[in-house]
Amino acid sequence: MEPWRGHAREWFARYAGDAGQARFPVVEADGQLVATAIGTLEIGVPNPLCVRGRTVRLANVITLPGHRGQGYGTMLVLDVVAWARSIAADRVDLSATPAGQRIYEKLGFTATTAPRMKLVL
Repeated sequence: MEPWRGHAREWFARYAGDAGQARFPVVEADGQLVATAIGTLEIGVPNPLCVRGRTVRLANVITLPGHRGQGYGTMLVLDVVAWARSIAADRVDLSATPAGQRIYEKLGFTATTAPRMKLVL
C-alpha cells in the first residue's frame, strides 16, 4: 500500500467525527456517492485579513463525470461556506482548477495576488 493512504486513513479517522475541525458534505444519487468536498479549519495568527486567525480550507470538491452540471459542486461549496460561518471562521480559502473556477467566482470567491509556493519535505 502507498504510504499516503495510511496517513489519509488516520487523518479521516481523527477528523470525521469532529464537526468543529472538519466538514465532509456529500451528494448521493440513486444510492451512489456522486459528489463530495472537504472543509478543514486552520488556525493561524490573527492579522488584518483574518482577524481571528480562523481560515477554512476548501478542498477536494469532486463530482463524478456523469453527474456534473447539476449544481452538486455549488451545493457542496455552499455547505462548507455555511459551516465556516457557523464556526466563526474569517474566510474560506481554496485552490481552484480552471474547470472549477467559474463555480467559485459565481459564489463570490476572488483571485488573490499572493503567489502560492511550497516546499515538499
